[in-house]
Amino acid sequence: MSRLIETLQPGMRVFVPTLSTESSLLLDELRADPDRARGVVFTGVQFPGIDRADYLALHPEARQAAFFMTRSVRAGLDNGRADLLSLDYLGIARHLRQAASMDLAVAHLTLPDVDGWCSPGLSSDFMPLVWSHARRRVAHLNPRMPRTQGSFRVHISELDAAVEADAPLNEFIESPSGGVETQIGRHVAELVRNGDTLQFGIGSVPLALAGALSGHRGLRFHGGLVSSALQTLWEAGAMDPDAPIKTGVVLGNASFHDFVARLDPLRLADVTKTHDPAILATIPRFMAINAAAEVDLFGQINGERVGGMIQAGSGGLPAFAQGALASPGGRLLICLGATARKGTVSRIVPVLGDQSLCTVPRYQADAVVTEHGVAELRGLSLDARAEALIGIAAPEHRTALQEAWSSIRRAA
Repeated sequence: MSRLIETLQPGMRVFVPTLSTESSLLLDELRADPDRARGVVFTGVQFPGIDRADYLALHPEARQAAFFMTRSVRAGLDNGRADLLSLDYLGIARHLRQAASMDLAVAHLTLPDVDGWCSPGLSSDFMPLVWSHARRRVAHLNPRMPRTQGSFRVHISELDAAVEADAPLNEFIESPSGGVETQIGRHVAELVRNGDTLQFGIGSVPLALAGALSGHRGLRFHGGLVSSALQTLWEAGAMDPDAPIKTGVVLGNASFHDFVARLDPLRLADVTKTHDPAILATIPRFMAINAAAEVDLFGQINGERVGGMIQAGSGGLPAFAQGALASPGGRLLICLGATARKGTVSRIVPVLGDQSLCTVPRYQADAVVTEHGVAELRGLSLDARAEALIGIAAPEHRTALQEAWSSIRRAA
């Protein structure tokens, strides 16, 4: 019986499918024969809260090369079995294209069509960058995987091995929006114009934003991933039905998977096409709408580290920031709740410290949005920028922020 893991040997570098195309068949095979993972270096762009695979748990000598912090990777860093590369999405793309070829690439694809072509289904972000250079290529062919259109597809003749197996897909369920997210969504919607091209990620703020944008018309989308917020916009008639929807990943539940399979304008592409700032700069009124952990009074944005612990990675934010600011009429909108820990901690902070990381520098700051309003930072002086940010902080933290800023200015 053919298996995806048949050729695994110690020391091999293996690129694995992640996010919506994470393969339960691959994981089941490895769990049934864990010695196959001994000495293998597993590489994939796993994202915390979405990917479920723990490759380091398969065997005490398994290794992992990672780009985002997860609980498993944190444990692997402690015992020397994981490496975390500090790269954004474009940096990951360069790394994968310039590094030594993978010994094995494992894809999770649709069944072949009548001409023998398999679709990558729900994810085409990084696999295309390693596929053609991998020494061996195998695939889990899943009848449940929806067929989508895009720039990457695989002919059955390219595969060194293929295993057809009906298996559940990795579904993603978003948390519902609350009052804070609803207010943020309303503020952002006031900045979005009919006909704008949107980029947004996952979470309760995009869900709230989609509801707030239901009255808009002619909207477009170009980004790294789409989730159920896109379906809300489409069914409300807010999207331009004739404009292509370009993305690298589809995230959602089975119902959303069915929706995108019928969405004719959807086109999947790799990160060199979805995140290239030069491409984004050619899109008029490109609106990059992203979350952050905290923003300081200089306008520096921390999207990665909270309380001294890395929570994720920089991802696509740096590229989208560059592209939005270069786009004619483009905007970079950073969204965050004004407080954390039940209101005891302000997420507008005096200055990023040793517990933080700067994901977007102050010279790229444009607008910051909390439930208390919008701080328009572009073109403001140092003091005016701090004043605008204090104005959208939680009221109970504004006095402390003002006093901290006065101290900072005296020392400047």
